[in-house]
Amino acid sequence: MKRKKSWSELSPTQRRLVVLGAAVQVTLQGAALRDLRRRTPAEVKGPKWAWTCATFVNTVGPCAYFLFGRRGGLPALD
Repeated sequence: MKRKKSWSELSPTQRRLVVLGAAVQVTLQGAALRDLRRRTPAEVKGPKWAWTCATFVNTVGPCAYFLFGRRGGLPALD
């Protein structure tokens, strides 16, 4: 079994990919949480609290919310 590399052992390309992956995750999660906050419960498939929790599951949670958790189009802006 391979041992995990520390940050200092990663190549510059690997470090960039890790930072890029983290940025994608944070951006997707922020967008999903913002969209959830703006939608009414009728505009969300299932409980909003469950989708909020799901957004914290790596990149899969926010993607699942955007693909399967929303009804209709864009939320109403207040």
